[in-house]
Amino acid sequence: MAASSARQENHMKTVDYYYDFVSPFAYLALTQIPRLMKEYADVAEFRGHAFNMWEARLAAGNTGPSNREMPRRLKVLMADANRYAKRYGVPLKQTVSFDAQRLNRGVYVARDMGKEIEYVTTVNNGAWGSGGDIANPAFMDECVSKIGLDPEAFAKAVDSEENLARYEKENQDAQARGVFGAPTFVVDDEIFWGNDRIVWVEDYLRGRI
Repeated sequence: MAASSARQENHMKTVDYYYDFVSPFAYLALTQIPRLMKEYADVAEFRGHAFNMWEARLAAGNTGPSNREMPRRLKVLMADANRYAKRYGVPLKQTVSFDAQRLNRGVYVARDMGKEIEYVTTVNNGAWGSGGDIANPAFMDECVSKIGLDPEAFAKAVDSEENLARYEKENQDAQARGVFGAPTFVVDDEIFWGNDRIVWVEDYLRGRI
């Protein structure tokens, strides 16, 4: 009861959401962020953090094989992803490559340029909505061009020492908060891991749990 009462106070909460463009479930969760921001504007602000999911996974002690190395598990996971895509009314097509670190770093450059939302939406839709070749530098160039930025200047900023250090700090901060997978939502130090936990995030914001 005390925890519930505390959440009823008129204090805006911060929802930190962590994602890696390599994850289909992060893709799905990101498609819901605009709705969440609109529906919960009275109680919360949302802050996005692109990070290295694989690095966080290893840091948490999960040293097993990736899902791509376990065909039966992957089949079930992708079936779940497709079910959620249908529920959300969004397309889902598997990427043709699986290294999104440069794209993740691009989030922070786009933020500095005032284009974070446009960049995240374009990359996300191109990656898993259209099955893009996310490890190919040309993919990022194309996404950046679509939002009206210069690909060459953007790429230079993405690969700068300053941005590399910034991304590493984001990774370390995510791990320090207990994040080990994507997508993850953190509210009041409560951790909600997975696209399927969005409903719990909503319940928490409304004081129902």
